[in-house]
Amino acid sequence: MSPLPKQGGSARPKKQSTYGIQLREKQFKLTFLKGQKKGGDAGENLLRLLEMRLDNVVYRFGLAITRKQARQMVSHAHFTVNGEKVNIPSYQVKANDVVAVRKNKKDKKPYQDLTERLKKATTPGWVNFEVGEMSGKILHEPKKEDLDQSIASQLIVEFYSR
Repeated sequence: MSPLPKQGGSARPKKQSTYGIQLREKQFKLTFLKGQKKGGDAGENLLRLLEMRLDNVVYRFGLAITRKQARQMVSHAHFTVNGEKVNIPSYQVKANDVVAVRKNKKDKKPYQDLTERLKKATTPGWVNFEVGEMSGKILHEPKKEDLDQSIASQLIVEFYSR
């Protein structure tokens, strides 16, 4: 008797390859270096750059339950930035950018029954999301108090400054 074929995803997350780990480390270091070049507090700049990624903004709007889901939604081109389709999760949004769910994606599964959940969701002060329009605006870059204070950015700065 042959085993049944797998249905859906596995219960265990995939182990990331050595290449995948190195690629993520490289991307993170490049983001750190970009934050360091801006001048001022390098750790704060790094956190601000991470907050301004398109996948994180989608998560902050409450359109995705997890950042991983937000990344996948962006990769599948569910969103526009200022009317242009964007499918790059690391895309850096700027102040006054408008991020919206594409018209042809609004009736897809992730957005059904979303209205009730979004009415209860709280968004950070640096973004404004309109539930009825399924779009949001970046009001300004996150201020220091808007950034996640639980992250020891000084340790990251010390590590990459070696």
